[in-house]
Amino acid sequence: MRAVRSAFGLPGGTAEQIVYALKYDGWSAVAAPMARRMGALRFPPDVERERAALVPVPLASARLRERGYNQSEKLADSLARLWNLPVRNDLLARERATKTQTRLTPGERQRNVANAFRSLADRGSLRGLHLVLVDDVVTTAATLNACAAALHDGGARIVSYVTFGRAPAIGDRW
Repeated sequence: MRAVRSAFGLPGGTAEQIVYALKYDGWSAVAAPMARRMGALRFPPDVERERAALVPVPLASARLRERGYNQSEKLADSLARLWNLPVRNDLLARERATKTQTRLTPGERQRNVANAFRSLADRGSLRGLHLVLVDDVVTTAATLNACAAALHDGGARIVSYVTFGRAPAIGDRW
């Protein structure tokens, strides 16, 4: 797994180990303390007022069966309690399985997730809403951008992102 830099630490070390444990070792219980850290992040006041719901990035059905849970959903569930927002698992679907993004270049990541997500809601039900996508780690934002495009196509007015960490991009210096 690539090194992860969270808002609370440098690459590798504890942040990377926590993300790895959540995604690959079945430690779903770490989602609650991760969400507490995510919940400490401050958005601008207008964003905090208008957020309508949290939307976890959906997993492909095969990966969901393999893991037994969606790590983004676990984070969203814990974050929802802190922010007093609903979690909407019914708004976004993964249309197709994609290759793991861990070893892809930024361009390959974008192509990998192109058209991989679709909105499940009719345009009227999302019209004007500000939704917050939840994921564990952002690298190039290809997945988050593809999800946001699907939600926007479904009628959402604004889509914000919240993640636990950011994997280093090419050219990052430490």
